[in-house]
Formats: sequence, C-alpha cells, structure tokens
Amino acid sequence: MFAVTGITGQVGGVVARALLSAGKDVRAVVRSAHKGDAWAAQGCEVALAAMDDAQALRRAFSGVEGVFVLLPPTFDPSADLRESRGVVAALREALQAARPPRVVCLSTIGAQASQPNLLQQLSHMERELGALATSMLMPVAFLRAGWFMENTVWDIEPARSSGIIPSYLQPLDRPVPMVATADVGRVAAALLQQAWQGRQVVELEGPRRVTPLEIADTLSALLGRPVAAQPVPRDTWDAVFRAQGMHNPAPRMQMLDGFNAGWIGFEAGEAATRKGTVTLRTVLAGLLERGH
Repeated sequence: MFAVTGITGQVGGVVARALLSAGKDVRAVVRSAHKGDAWAAQGCEVALAAMDDAQALRRAFSGVEGVFVLLPPTFDPSADLRESRGVVAALREALQAARPPRVVCLSTIGAQASQPNLLQQLSHMERELGALATSMLMPVAFLRAGWFMENTVWDIEPARSSGIIPSYLQPLDRPVPMVATADVGRVAAALLQQAWQGRQVVELEGPRRVTPLEIADTLSALLGRPVAAQPVPRDTWDAVFRAQGMHNPAPRMQMLDGFNAGWIGFEAGEAATRKGTVTLRTVLAGLLERGH
C-alpha cells in the first residue's frame, strides 16, 4: 500500500495510476470524500486528511510501504510563507509518528538556491523533511522537477486570439529546463518502489531544454497560424500580477528573475540530471486535444 497526496492533481494522479498499473495498492489522501470517489472507483482506499491536519495525515501515512508528498502550491503567499510552513510542520509531525519505510517528495529545480523567491516554500520543505532522514534514519527522496511544460496552457488562448504569447522567461532564446508532469509522476512512482538509505535528491528534466521561441514555434505548427513570443517588460510585472489579483507578487517575480539570471538551476548540473521522454510538442498537442 502506498499513500499518495495530491492525487487529484496532474502529478499525483500519474503517480497513483502508475502504482495501480504495477499491481500496487494505493491509498488516496484527499480533503473530502467527494474528491476520493473517482479513485475509490478505481480500487483505491480513501483517507480523508487536510494537508495541515497532522493527526489525520498520521493516520493516512500509517501502515504503508511509502508516502508520496506533494506540497499544495501557493502562488500568492504571505511574506513569511506561513501557508506552506504550516503544511510542512503538519507533514513532519505526521511522518515522525507514522514512520513509513520511505518518503518521496515532489520538490523543484532551484530548491538549493538561497535567494528569496517563490520556490523557497519547497526549500523549507526539503530542510524540514530531510532532517527526518538524519534524525530518524527515514529514507527521504526529493524529486526536483524542472519548469512544468503544462504551464504552457496559459499560452494557448493568446496564441489563438492574437498570435502573440507574452513571455516572462527571458531572453527568448535561452533554453529552460522543462519537464512534463507525466514524466514527473512516473519517476516518483518508480522511486516509491525502490529502496535506499538516508536522504537523496533526484533532479529531473525533459529530453531537452526549451526556449520561449520554441514554445511559440510549436504552437504555430499545431494551430496552423503564425505565433510569436514577446517578452513582458520587467518593469511592468508588478502591475500586471496585481491586476491579475495577486497581493504579494514579489516572490513570483524573484522566481522568474532566478530562472532568467540562471541562479535557479539544477544543483548537479545538466549532465547529471535524469531525462524524461515526453516532448513539448506532445504536451501541447495533448492540451489542445483536451480543449484548452
């Protein structure tokens, strides 16, 4: 039995389906029974637990072979990142009590960076949960994934309507480590079924790095119309994000600065990263087929 958090999302769903395909039992950790119905129909056991409820998480994580941890994303956090810190504290308490044989956590490229930015939510998670590998000899793996290719879903509407996709990743010809959620989920499921000791980090990206220009070219080919990428001026970001409803855009802007300046990257370097197999074209074609 494997406990999977975030199972209703893209990565968690792939993890669960991969485990089920391998003949493994899966415990779907969800906030409400309604969210677990579809997974119960596929043969999963359902455990109800909010991600900040340490006692419910302890019950969900008990008696399993492994736990997949996905920190709920907070894109507009408080200045002190209190939202994610509360969840991480609950996860640590639950894992300490349940003592599963292994834990796989979805982390991010750049988790090792010390500069303030949005991804420090996951840096904090790595520090707190990684300490369990030392203090409790609990095997904990952090899967540091590149920029999700599925983020290109936001480029589809402007590509269709205007033929221009605004890009915060700059310069437009700079390759960015990206990866499909299908690859992330499959690697996470494989890690859950392996044995290791202590803390380990696996850094994962797609088959090759992607530029914003390539995103535009791929959309152009798939849509059958010219599509161009256009950089969004840095001095407009704060106003743009606030107009979209954000209250604290600074961490998001700092994250984008990190990608653009290169200080958000893989710790071990490109040669040492694990490579996925799903291409950008495959991801974009799938998004279009699903009606985005």
